[in-house]
Amino acid sequence: MFVTGRLALLVALGVVPVVVLSVAGVSPWAATGVWVLLAVAAMGADAAAAADPRRVSVERRVPSRVLRDEPLATELLLTNAGDRRLRGRVRDAWQPTAGASAARPTVDLPPGERRSVPIALRPRRRGELGTDGVAVRSNGPLGLAGRQAWIDAPGHVRVLPPFTSRRHLPSRLARLRELDGNTSVQVRGQGTEFDSLREYVRGDDVRAIDWRATARAGTTMLRTWRPERDRHIVIVIDTGRTAAARVGDGVRLDAAMESALLLAALAVRAGDHVHLLLFDRAVRGRVTRLDGPALLPAMVDAMAPVEPQLIDTDWDAAFAQVRRLTGRPSLVVLLTAHDEPLAARGFLASLSGLTDRTRVLVATATDADASDPTFHDASDVYTAAAVERARRDAGRVAGAVRRAGGEALVADAEALPPLVADRYLALKAAGRL
Repeated sequence: MFVTGRLALLVALGVVPVVVLSVAGVSPWAATGVWVLLAVAAMGADAAAAADPRRVSVERRVPSRVLRDEPLATELLLTNAGDRRLRGRVRDAWQPTAGASAARPTVDLPPGERRSVPIALRPRRRGELGTDGVAVRSNGPLGLAGRQAWIDAPGHVRVLPPFTSRRHLPSRLARLRELDGNTSVQVRGQGTEFDSLREYVRGDDVRAIDWRATARAGTTMLRTWRPERDRHIVIVIDTGRTAAARVGDGVRLDAAMESALLLAALAVRAGDHVHLLLFDRAVRGRVTRLDGPALLPAMVDAMAPVEPQLIDTDWDAAFAQVRRLTGRPSLVVLLTAHDEPLAARGFLASLSGLTDRTRVLVATATDADASDPTFHDASDVYTAAAVERARRDAGRVAGAVRRAGGEALVADAEALPPLVADRYLALKAAGRL
């Protein structure tokens, strides 16, 4: 049972009869006691007259997936199996990060009928979000009190990474079309494969003339080449403790996922094969042997439940997993942190064993440099010193990565995804995959 503000107002209104009866000679304590008893009796009668909320059955309609920060429309179907009309409110007990409104929808449910109650969500956190049930309150006819019940109605929704970096995809696809497909090259080189034959035009490189095709066609024919396809791209996302560091408005793991999604979308359009591994000391997610339209949905589905683990990553085991994914990877992209020499010692020790057989790109997301060149107090000086120290440490680790045979990229969370995509296009254009 619950009570409403009307009961408190009713008790307060008892001041008037108590004062009147006191003037008439009646004891104020006796008058107050009688009034309180009358209010309690009215409250009990009102609660007893309310419809039984336990006779309400709940069905739930919830989409299985939604992108983070996107609105989601869910629906509750309430059916009154009792013999009284239920007037009251409902509260759907979604966890706070689901972004449900604080308002309690009202419901008017005649006996034997069903009503739909819309519940709007806007998830603020990636992963599995859920609710265990619904609280239903049934008001009494007088509005003084009512009855409340908890009804089990579990619901779940998987919140996927938002892939905000997809806004960079059209411009990178335009560059890819210039590199592969629409614009073929005349000179063969490393990382290219035969594309097609066409007629010779004045100014073309004579070294590309195909003399056999010329003899068959009766006119001078030219060979054209395009960047090689069917390369293997292995993306490794570090889910260890460094992935939990705050970067921009999120954590480093979210920035790594955005970079992986943009690179994968671009590589699939380029005809390459993409493998994804999320790892710390165990495999947290894996996507392999998928191409075409099925790749990105599988990747976001694998990323959705993964959270940073407060443990150090075992890089020897991670690189062993990379070797199992594909026998001859053309490019391995490691999305991790390389901004602190002591923390990166184990990573650098294992990296040289991977760079001996493949090309490695190490990318990390950092906070944007927002330091103010003017110093107002001592805290500004310490902040600037800390920023400079972090920049110097990151430079030392990046130099060690290059000496180990890899390439290092460092940028803030917004700039890292297009930077990784641009480097992939540059490697492809240079025939180095």
